[in-house]
Amino acid sequence: MYIALNRFKIIPNRHADFEKIWRNRETHLEKVPGFLSFNLIKGKTAQDYIIYASHTTWKSQQDFLAWTKSESFRRAHKNAGAHSDLYLGHPEFEGFDVVL
Repeated sequence: MYIALNRFKIIPNRHADFEKIWRNRETHLEKVPGFLSFNLIKGKTAQDYIIYASHTTWKSQQDFLAWTKSESFRRAHKNAGAHSDLYLGHPEFEGFDVVL
């Protein structure tokens, strides 16, 4: 299995807007080969941001990489820059192979 994680630093008074965007977002993941699960998770609160992460689980890294090159990926990310006022910086990607 493979876990793909994007970390976001969200301006504290904008976190409700960020959560609403994700709640109402069309991810187009359900029919993607190899996709297993999605969670939006909330982490620590610092003085000037709140950490969030999109967490997806895939059967393999190859399935994840194939999705990133697909039309489904393009549709899911077509408005990604529209809400840049919510973020401090760009999302930070991390990928993990599951070992246990």
